[in-house]
Amino acid sequence: MASSKTISTTRLTLRPPCRGDEDALFALHSDAEVMRYFSEPPWTDPERATRQVDDDAAAFERGDYVRFAIVLNETQHLIGNCTLFALHRQNRRAEIGYALQRQHWGKGYMNEALSALLAHCFDDLDLNRLEADIDPRNAASRGCLERLGFVCEGLLRERWIVGGEVCDSALYGLLRRDWKARTA
Repeated sequence: MASSKTISTTRLTLRPPCRGDEDALFALHSDAEVMRYFSEPPWTDPERATRQVDDDAAAFERGDYVRFAIVLNETQHLIGNCTLFALHRQNRRAEIGYALQRQHWGKGYMNEALSALLAHCFDDLDLNRLEADIDPRNAASRGCLERLGFVCEGLLRERWIVGGEVCDSALYGLLRRDWKARTA
């Protein structure tokens, strides 16, 4: 998966993960409220962040998947991440995932980051379709996707079991032609 190294917006920079991100990454993924609707429980081991930074940086270089660190330009601190994964080259399709530190919710940062990621996917990577799998109870994520033009295309009942809790998945899709029509 060829991808540029950084993507810049007015308030944010999306860049590869790097050493120095560990504390902010652990803070993000150890927050039970952030992880409430994630497909894994909150992290409890700070070393997990170190391993994740190393794994993500290596995957970024290999092109296996791309997890961008979302960095606030004003402070240069990591405030979240967004991921492009499960690339199907023949079908020009991939999935996205994302997380944002709680203190930055409600400020439009995720919409800004994902807008930049979507433009990169459709314009630079020539993808035709993007998908997102979210917990249908996650109203904030649902709203973000819908503002970006994603359409709910189905519900998979009891798809995940996270921390002993059985959860459904709402599947969202966005086509390149629909994105282009919205941004033209």
